[in-house]
Amino acid sequence: MTLARVLKTQGRHGEVAVEIYSNVPDRFASGMRLLVSEASGPRRELVLDEAWPHKGQLVLKFAGIDSISDAEKLIGCQLQVPRSQRAQLEAGWIYVSDLIGCELLDGDREIGIVEDVRSGAGEAPLLIVRAGKREIELPFAEAYVEEVDVPRKKLTMALPEGMLELDAPLTAEEKAQQKK
Repeated sequence: MTLARVLKTQGRHGEVAVEIYSNVPDRFASGMRLLVSEASGPRRELVLDEAWPHKGQLVLKFAGIDSISDAEKLIGCQLQVPRSQRAQLEAGWIYVSDLIGCELLDGDREIGIVEDVRSGAGEAPLLIVRAGKREIELPFAEAYVEEVDVPRKKLTMALPEGMLELDAPLTAEEKAQQKK
């Protein structure tokens, strides 16, 4: 379960600024153990020393990350906790990460499988859906959601007409028009 993503270094002693994906108050507490996946190696565990707000972001200081060069290695990394440590949600709420692997339906029509969920592109997270060889990006907006069945790995939406064609590959005719 991803709680945040490291955006940049913040300060001279290994602090990092993060984009938070959790809306649970006080989710980041001293002593908390977080899993970090770095591009240069396997996932490792870090212990949070301190957390404080700064200019609309959260700044984190981890034990053993004591320099800017240590902190630079964390840029772009996701900070995660095991599913067993996720906060309990109110009835009717879900973790968007649970949508990964769900079959997406538009009404009764099968669209594809949710491969990823991306944040930061607007109000609603973007579902990255694999439909055959095609990758489709769709907003996970409440207005479109009809049913979410996480145990059965099914997500049913009522997508507006034409939404699936918004990022479709160009036809040969459209490519010819662009060359003119």
